[in-house]
Amino acid sequence: MQYDTDILVVGGGVNGAGIARDAAGRGLSVTLCEQDDLAAHTSSASTKLIHGGLRYLEQYEFRLVAKALAEREVILRLAPHITWPMHFVLPHESHLRPMWMIRLGLMLYDRLGAAHRTLADSRAVDLRKHVSGEPLRPVYERGFVYSDGWVQDARLVTLNAMDAARRGASIRVRTRCVSAQVRDGVWHAVLQERHGAQREVRARALVNACGPWAGRFLGEVVGQREHRDVRLVKGSHIVLPRLFDHDYAYIFQQPDRRIVFAIPYETDFTLVGTTDVDYRADPAEVHIDGDETRYLCDAVNRYFERAVTPDDVVWNYSGVRPLLDEGGDASSVSRDYRIELDERPQAPLLNVFGGKITTYRRLSEDTVDRLATALGVDAPAWTADGDPLPGGDFADAERLVDGWSRRWPWLPVGLAHRWLRHYGTFTADLLGEATCVEDLGEHFGAGLYRAEVDYLVRCEWARSADDILWRRTKLGLRLNADQRTHLEAYLDGVVDTLSRADQTRSGEHMA
Repeated sequence: MQYDTDILVVGGGVNGAGIARDAAGRGLSVTLCEQDDLAAHTSSASTKLIHGGLRYLEQYEFRLVAKALAEREVILRLAPHITWPMHFVLPHESHLRPMWMIRLGLMLYDRLGAAHRTLADSRAVDLRKHVSGEPLRPVYERGFVYSDGWVQDARLVTLNAMDAARRGASIRVRTRCVSAQVRDGVWHAVLQERHGAQREVRARALVNACGPWAGRFLGEVVGQREHRDVRLVKGSHIVLPRLFDHDYAYIFQQPDRRIVFAIPYETDFTLVGTTDVDYRADPAEVHIDGDETRYLCDAVNRYFERAVTPDDVVWNYSGVRPLLDEGGDASSVSRDYRIELDERPQAPLLNVFGGKITTYRRLSEDTVDRLATALGVDAPAWTADGDPLPGGDFADAERLVDGWSRRWPWLPVGLAHRWLRHYGTFTADLLGEATCVEDLGEHFGAGLYRAEVDYLVRCEWARSADDILWRRTKLGLRLNADQRTHLEAYLDGVVDTLSRADQTRSGEHMA
């Protein structure tokens, strides 16, 4: 039986990248293909929280909440540069839920995450005296504060892919799997690159981590007439100019019993979301509609004294969550995942359905556990206690930045802090031999220099302005149209040259 790779992972979202990293770390050969950019869809369209899901307690999803809270602690340790604790304020409204019920729920939330918890316990607060009460309408006098985590979701995907590549995986972005069939006990998959070139990859096992496209992949690519479909639920967010001058986030209860978050975002903005709407169109074409925008603005106006309108929205984004279809309204559908292994003779097919960003590492571990068994490989799990993600090998962020100020005294403070929260210790790789700001090259605006752009193309598979401005960073909020156009023109001229080495290295794993 001849093959090119042990595992072919189809899908470059957080689950696919996590599976590739886990498998590569166990010594398995891995190829990952993604038809677009890494995290181009669902995995960059989350509320960007590492959390247990407080609202799932009302749905009696205790197992999911406990699992997610345990993972919250693991991810905070693995990626201290792109994750950090965040305090959430829940204003109390007696006509929605009584005070005792909320207090009991928060105590349970604390207890479920107590085994390895490093975050603060929940507590009651007087909003008439607490700083978080200042922007709220006077009717909100009492509330609660609890802790969860924040993550730069698209960067989480990229860092997992980087670590997978560092461990030997071949990462193929803008490469679509157009067919996959079993012949002679091996998967024969045809991968098509964006410019049309095709190559065949022979794999011992195939992983369907296509998210919203999981069902379509089984039907159109694998050729299964009968297969599980996932329920597609659209979640949309809006970004507004900063609504409050502190670092607390808010969780707001809505009259329809859904919740909406209002979160400090990129220093000068507030992120508000999310919605839950059933979705039946092409996941690649998802976008917010007027009703969702008004719903989120109404949520803001229900709580804050400062009123907003749809005209105040500076940016919005939408994503499609692939959830297990178990009936009920969209907001109550379980966020847990299911792994289904089709153990064909000598050619396993593993399908991933559902899930949430917080539990991606556990999902990846469970997936590779099952694949290793099916492939007859003795390869123990390692990611829970293993090395941090690229750039996360530091214990004290303040001490790290202080060291940078001595090593690179010319580096602007604001830029150093942004790079800390994006690249961590890999900032040294980005800077290279630079000895002054001028060495960073052309300035595209908002602190984006050519050195960073070239690094993202060379090391993080960025190929377009959107890759850089909305996924690797969020500088799209700050660059104007002319600056974005200029960046795109620069990338058109250099991407082929800068990516040739990466394409060669990736090709070596597929040769």
